[in-house]
Amino acid sequence: MNFQILKTVPLFSSLSDEQLRVLQPCLQQRSYPRNSFILRAGENTDALYIILTGRVKILIPDEQGREVILAIMGANDFFGEMGLLDDQPRSASVETLEACQMLRFSKSGFTACLKDNFELAMIIIRNLVKRLREADRKIESLALIDVYGRVARLLLDQAEEIDGVWIVRSAPPKQEIARMIGASREMVSRVVKDLQLRGYIRAEKRKVFLLDKISMAKRASSG
Repeated sequence: MNFQILKTVPLFSSLSDEQLRVLQPCLQQRSYPRNSFILRAGENTDALYIILTGRVKILIPDEQGREVILAIMGANDFFGEMGLLDDQPRSASVETLEACQMLRFSKSGFTACLKDNFELAMIIIRNLVKRLREADRKIESLALIDVYGRVARLLLDQAEEIDGVWIVRSAPPKQEIARMIGASREMVSRVVKDLQLRGYIRAEKRKVFLLDKISMAKRASSG
């Protein structure tokens, strides 16, 4: 485990060099190919995972083999902390969307570090609160906003400002968008096409440019 890698991970940014050295034996660097499962729902919780490179999707499968995508995560995001805190089995599965490099943080090391470092504990708590807020927004979208508004909101949530332009740098395929917002792929395709015709967005391969962010925001908040 390369000590320098730890110093670049935001989760460990509050730790001193000595604390990081003590932590090293509790961390393993792992590689996962595209479309492989890192975790499956129902498994025992034995570690927290930190994404160094690549992207994953957090999903819940149903009895018919379909899936609901709860979130997409990328570099510096982490997952698995809920089960470490309440000692319950994994509540969701995690599958790679791209080849990934991960840090696996053992349960014993995580617990010991959490007890000895207030800043780390606060990062974990803030992350849990963030996910609760995101869950609230998703419930609101499913209950109050139509499919058109849900697609607009998802694109707004994933966009970032680059040189004054709002861009979704790696937009999910339409099938994944459908699974994320609880709609059919056909309906998502119609909405994306309409957004382009209205001049709200421009799609180029996997990138989506938000050309009219104000109109998108209005549509995302309407029922």
